[in-house]
Amino acid sequence: MSQLLVTLVQAKLHWEDKQANLQMLEQQIQAIGQPTQLVVLPEMFSTGFSMQPEKLAETMEGPSVQWMKSMATQYKIILTGSLIIEEAGEYFNRLIWMLPNGSYGYYDKRHRFAFAGEDQHYSNGNKRLIASVNGWKINLQICYDLRFPVWARQQITEQPEYDVLVYVANWPERRSHAWKSLLIARAIENQCYVIGVNRVGEDGKGINHSGDSMVVDPLGQVLYTNAHEVGTHTMSLDKNFLEEIRTKFPFWKDADPFQILQNNSDV
Repeated sequence: MSQLLVTLVQAKLHWEDKQANLQMLEQQIQAIGQPTQLVVLPEMFSTGFSMQPEKLAETMEGPSVQWMKSMATQYKIILTGSLIIEEAGEYFNRLIWMLPNGSYGYYDKRHRFAFAGEDQHYSNGNKRLIASVNGWKINLQICYDLRFPVWARQQITEQPEYDVLVYVANWPERRSHAWKSLLIARAIENQCYVIGVNRVGEDGKGINHSGDSMVVDPLGQVLYTNAHEVGTHTMSLDKNFLEEIRTKFPFWKDADPFQILQNNSDV
């Protein structure tokens, strides 16, 4: 399909209060009020960016994953965002890609934010997740991953590897210039759409978040951005435009060959 309908959910998260966050996010999903295929929530959407996984972690059978399954099924959407997940005695900042039929894929954050101690509390992932939606390929990443371009880089064979790059985040306002600049850079260098979904408001550690959720086209043009305001925004991404740009400016063909020494995962 030539169009992909994506809804960005920019939310003011309640600190370490799962019930309040799930209720609030459900209200936002209910209020979308127009057709959409993919709904994107922020990083650690049920808790905020907490370093207390021992207190807050759930399993993949826990209530937050079940909530995602219920929302995806009820509204016939793909729902994605990250949660604190415990598995085999380890904790992960895990992005879940929930399909309307209850099937899912997941991506464990590769680059842990050591500046905030994330590396002391969470294990890192070692494989990327590139999901498929009606002929679109979507590379799913989390927050701090944005600073590491090799992890997101298109691996070129006969065609670009993916069409959309998604970042879910709790990115502080004090570094919003880096957030906005790097989202644009990732779009230009990978010749793809980039979606960044960030939270707003102050968290339990007194850190403020300006949101600045964005959609960027493959030329690096900002199609949508929202600073500070809570709410949802739905956009249609155009596959024909993407292919036109890649044909007119086939820079991707000149990319350096390389290999990431981790496995990729497709769903």
